[in-house]
Amino acid sequence: MGADKSELLQGTLDLLILKTVAMGPIHGYAISKRIQQISNDVLRVQQGSLYPALHRLEERKLLNAEWREAESGREAKFYSLTAKGRKQLGAEESDWERISEAIGLVLRSSQL
Repeated sequence: MGADKSELLQGTLDLLILKTVAMGPIHGYAISKRIQQISNDVLRVQQGSLYPALHRLEERKLLNAEWREAESGREAKFYSLTAKGRKQLGAEESDWERISEAIGLVLRSSQL
């Protein structure tokens, strides 16, 4: 996004995390890698942004977290959506669609 691909607005990062976790239980590092892969390497979430966001979403009861063994054999905290998180994701996706359509209208306008 822009010159520095790593900077995401907090609300956008939360939406990306919720959407990624909705695909199934996943640990923090894998969330970051999945976002990067799905976005064709455009979006990169740094650990300094990711883990505070995960903690914030967990505190808001949008994510559950439990310690499990990861593919590497090490213990990792796996995140899954709560019912509240699934509802929040739906609302945020609707808001994002509405806002991105409105921005698109402005950008495509020939009257500016």
